[in-house]
Amino acid sequence: MLRAVRLSRRVRLLLVARLPRVATGTQRGLRLQSATMRSASKTSCARSVLVMAFTLLPLAAAQQERAPSPPSGAEAAGRVAGEGSGTQDTSAAAAGAGPFAAYTQVIPGTALEFRMAPVSGGEFVMGSADAEAGRATDEGPQRRVRVAPFWMGTCEVTWDEYEQWQFSLEVQRRAADQALSDADKLSDAVTRPTKPYTDMTFGMGKEGFPAICMTRLAALTYCEWLSARTGRWHRLPTEAEWEFAARGGSTTRYGFGDDAAKLGEHAWFADNSEGKTHKIGQKLPNAFGLFDMHGNVMELCLDQYAPYAAAAEAGALLQNPFVAPKSVYPTVARGGAWNSAAAALRCAARVGSARAWKQKDPQIPQSRWYFTDALFVGFRVVRPQVEPAPAERALFR
Repeated sequence: MLRAVRLSRRVRLLLVARLPRVATGTQRGLRLQSATMRSASKTSCARSVLVMAFTLLPLAAAQQERAPSPPSGAEAAGRVAGEGSGTQDTSAAAAGAGPFAAYTQVIPGTALEFRMAPVSGGEFVMGSADAEAGRATDEGPQRRVRVAPFWMGTCEVTWDEYEQWQFSLEVQRRAADQALSDADKLSDAVTRPTKPYTDMTFGMGKEGFPAICMTRLAALTYCEWLSARTGRWHRLPTEAEWEFAARGGSTTRYGFGDDAAKLGEHAWFADNSEGKTHKIGQKLPNAFGLFDMHGNVMELCLDQYAPYAAAAEAGALLQNPFVAPKSVYPTVARGGAWNSAAAALRCAARVGSARAWKQKDPQIPQSRWYFTDALFVGFRVVRPQVEPAPAERALFR
């Protein structure tokens, strides 16, 4: 009997030394087993502990093997707390101070997340040279531009993300008696669009596919909702920011070079798309880690579509240029789409929105939220490294 008690103590010491301290559920189980053993016979105690040793030690080892390794520097710096935690990462990188690194943004109240890549900003020549193949006259005169650092979504906004705002899915997910957080109150106050008259995917795909057919107003309002949910200010890119990001430091027709024959490695366009959008992030990224800057869907920008300012001809350096819209049409879209020819995917190529993009909308009056005929239009978000004061943010509408 004494031998059994000694064996029990040895095995229990072995268990305490071997089981991971973070496995709280296992530790609770040990305490429960210990209480049971104290009420059992000495012999039963030894037998129970032996069974536990052979059962729980392999489980503990497996638990250690499955535990994820610590995230790498950039990932650790930028990771945002997930659903249900009620907290967000306060690291310097994610907060916009200190290291300027990529991070993952969780949309609180959902199981969704997206990546944001740092674009360090700098000076570049915007537009195209007269001799560039496929050039259009609205791409000049070329101008020297400097943009401030910003983060940009590595991919276009997907239907998964967009419909959280569009159909108030994050609101419907809440329990009836759930107390509202500050983020809930702010985001609930953001306008939601009217229901579409038809399925706005038009059969092209939803989960993991880029959201399409939204107006500039809809994209801006989504950004307002996303800012309220995350506590970080997001908006559409300016036309200058978009081209700087698309070039990825290059001076060529495309971010990867001048050879259009290589476009299929980087983009979905008329030659390879089979007449539809495709899931985000399937092609090669550019030098800044951004996917689908060429093709898949054309991306809405903040600016009014207008001729480049004549001041550019004098060689002046333009700081963060932005043409604030004074009318609904036309505004800028960039990057070409799944139905575009190769020339329309060039970094400097520009398109202006048009009323015809909602020509088939049967509603009277036609909706201000949907471009029913623009199955080629989507968007991605940016976040400036230095956020403007709240009063200044209204300028970027």
